[in-house]
Amino acid sequence: MADYDLTPRIAPNLDRHLVFPLLEFLQERQLYPDEQILKSKIELLNKTNMVDYAMDIHKSLYHTEDVPQDMVERRVEVVAKLKALEDAAAPLVTFLQNPAAVQELRADKQYNLHMLNERYQIGTEQIDALYQYAKFQFECGNYSGAADYLYQYRALCTNSEKSLSALWGKLAAEILMQNWDTAQEELTRLREIIDSKNFSSPMNQVQSRIWLMHWSLFISFNHDQGRTQIIDLFFSDKYLNAIQTNAPHLLRYLATAFIVNKRKRNQFKDFIKVIHKEQHSYQDPITEFLACVFVNYDFDGAQKKMKEWEEVILNDPFLGKRVEEGNFSTVPMRDEFLENARLFIFETYCRIHQRISLGVLAVKLNLNYEEAERWILNLIRNSKLDARIDTKEGTVVMEPNQPNVYEQLIDHTKVLQVRTHKLATQILEHAQAAV
Repeated sequence: MADYDLTPRIAPNLDRHLVFPLLEFLQERQLYPDEQILKSKIELLNKTNMVDYAMDIHKSLYHTEDVPQDMVERRVEVVAKLKALEDAAAPLVTFLQNPAAVQELRADKQYNLHMLNERYQIGTEQIDALYQYAKFQFECGNYSGAADYLYQYRALCTNSEKSLSALWGKLAAEILMQNWDTAQEELTRLREIIDSKNFSSPMNQVQSRIWLMHWSLFISFNHDQGRTQIIDLFFSDKYLNAIQTNAPHLLRYLATAFIVNKRKRNQFKDFIKVIHKEQHSYQDPITEFLACVFVNYDFDGAQKKMKEWEEVILNDPFLGKRVEEGNFSTVPMRDEFLENARLFIFETYCRIHQRISLGVLAVKLNLNYEEAERWILNLIRNSKLDARIDTKEGTVVMEPNQPNVYEQLIDHTKVLQVRTHKLATQILEHAQAAV
């Protein structure tokens, strides 16, 4: 299953702090040797200020209580830098901690800058210090404090680039704290800026969209509306183009969202065309399953892929776990995915055949005979499927769907009315043009 692990492709598009949850998941699943995961963690931590965490992992990796001298020195350096930044931002932090004083702020940033400077002797240096202090807090792993300071910084900042950077940091902090509603709001805000901002080059804008989609994966499979929102984001023209040209591996998550989301069936046919077109650039058991069912009508191949993608889902950091009550816990969407996958096979198979052996269907659906019979019976009862089970013959009989003559007549009349109106409009336009 390590062959299907997308972490090496996803990690370069994430902030390094966002990679830690993925490594924790992979370590739990034991897809890689424990030593390899621990070394990867230390490599990530060496570029952050989470020195104590790095020391703990070093002790665990090498089974010792001693740590390298450079780690000890690095810790002293981090503590000193944190104290210096805290002192530099102290006047503004004190102001922001005073509710009565904060009420003096307005939506007009220029007014705020003038008021802070005149009444509290707080200038742009202290505002910039707050940004550096918030960023340092984030690198230390204090995501809650960083999120608060970055929010307050954006309310005062007049530098659009730093304000955008602060928004990225705020989004990362909310994701790491698993505040999914707030993270979704920040994601929406960030998307609006990316889509409307004038970038120095089109490629910079494309790269920002790719980053945004990768970061959104944390929210999409944890937020209540995430499965719908990932389709709205990924399947919009500009973002889908970025996927096809630079990040085809994201098709796995778009495919999963389509499979489990029945409300987006009207866009599903168009997505199947994308899967067919991109088979040369990216394939995994999930996308291959869709190609087998809807492109090649290869039901034997689809059955084999069902066995494979179950393991892919369970070993994917975004699909294999859902967050509940603030803690990572194993709640795979495997069952829901499997139910919808079986429905896809059954519906497609039934469009081709009028009478189907229950035994054959059981094989196609990866069920035994009794389970298949019960599953199909429940499906017929709970949906408007025009079918019945012939228990004597052991078959599912699809009732012929004969079109209603009167409905056909009405439909043709509507079409004729539209065409007549269009023809009359064209004649009128030609007549006016001639005059």
